[in-house]
Amino acid sequence: MTEPARSAAEATERLETAFCRILDERMAGIPILNPALSVEAVALREWQGHWLGALVTPWFINLMILPGSGAWRAVADRDSVWHAFPSGRFEFIGGSEPGIGPYHACSLFSPVLEFADQETARETARVAVESLFDPGMLGEATGHESGDGSGMSRRDFLRGASATRS
Repeated sequence: MTEPARSAAEATERLETAFCRILDERMAGIPILNPALSVEAVALREWQGHWLGALVTPWFINLMILPGSGAWRAVADRDSVWHAFPSGRFEFIGGSEPGIGPYHACSLFSPVLEFADQETARETARVAVESLFDPGMLGEATGHESGDGSGMSRRDFLRGASATRS
């Protein structure tokens, strides 16, 4: 098992190294890649004894939680776990990668073809992380873009986050 990262810088380095390797080894030649984007961990911070931030890649932007010094809630790969923030509850999916160990990921954008450049993707990721801590964004992000009123989709969450920045 991979030891938990001891700092945001260490968590950032692990994420970027692992997902650069995935880009080179597993994603090469895949048509959904956005050539304007690169792998970048954004706005990692300590949260409840773990490392929370966003990860921009040429194929997705995800919120990411990596183990830190706190008690880790283990879930099997691809199983769901919900995390509560001041802005609401969000569904994360369990995963694990060599060099990172276990993590929880919440997909914000996949694919990411709508992003013209790295700066826009980075800013979107940064705003998403900040918005988690804004009670004015209160909602439940289910990841579904349904109009049934059952909760806020992740994209609607980001649209609202973007609108509050205007």
